[in-house]
Amino acid sequence: MTKIAFIFPGQGSQTVGMGQEFVENTAESKAFYESADKALGFELSKLMLEGPAEELTLTYHAQPALLTTGVMVAEKIRTAGITPHYVAGHSLGEYGALVIAGVLSFEDAVSVVHKRGLYMNEAVPAGQGAMAAILGMELNDLHAVTEKVTTAGDAVQVANVNCPGQIVISGTKEGVEKASVAAKEAGAKRAIPLVVSGPFHSELMRPSSEKLRATLDGITLSAPQIPVIGNVMANELQDLSAIQQELVEQVYSAVQWEASVREMIANGVDVFIECGPGKVLSGLVKKIDRTAATYCVYDEASLEAVIEASKEWTINA
Repeated sequence: MTKIAFIFPGQGSQTVGMGQEFVENTAESKAFYESADKALGFELSKLMLEGPAEELTLTYHAQPALLTTGVMVAEKIRTAGITPHYVAGHSLGEYGALVIAGVLSFEDAVSVVHKRGLYMNEAVPAGQGAMAAILGMELNDLHAVTEKVTTAGDAVQVANVNCPGQIVISGTKEGVEKASVAAKEAGAKRAIPLVVSGPFHSELMRPSSEKLRATLDGITLSAPQIPVIGNVMANELQDLSAIQQELVEQVYSAVQWEASVREMIANGVDVFIECGPGKVLSGLVKKIDRTAATYCVYDEASLEAVIEASKEWTINA
């Protein structure tokens, strides 16, 4: 039996024009963008479709933009008759997964992630935090490096465990720079600075998590209708209080993406469909398990490719 997971990308996948073909061709898709505008009180859709890119990249714009496109695409896929057995998202993408699972309404999710972006932006002024991808180093060895740098006075920690050989670190600008140098000296193949607006998934984000908790207290959560694999512990989220706590902790905790993918595979998932712009998560899945089938849906042609492929799947065996 074919088991399908919908996966939702995080910040960095946003592009000007995201979802444009769907929005221009179907009223249902356009309605998602209009609903986002209404929920936020400004024209997010114009930023998404026309830019400028610098504005779209701001964390409090990128987060609701990616959520909107991801959920819209996922609904297009479901309308075509393809339903996920599991959902998961990378960082911000987890909110898209929760919408598709029925935990959050789309309107509430758009509002929450916009505020999440504002809180994260406020937590650390621009230029004071940084992130870097460390390639070709074992997790335990990198933990040793970041702990040593942090103990010496410059905070840095593991932020994303993405796939074998790719781990992201996050912290103060100085901490990330020093840890990058130390990682290469300890055997890492490369240390690549990331173009981001803050030290996401680090302890420096903890102040934003408490503001987020207060916001989530005013939101109604419903029991998941589809299993959701969470970022923090890489296991299924079921209890509503645990889901809220997951979203709070997720802001300053490492994204366990590799473990999340392995958890879904262990539960029989063999097809992963990335919902939204870019192919980042599909690439990570392939590095985790080459046998997994991956698809990216972002326009009519890619949707048709998935629909055509699904004819060979045994979904209801």
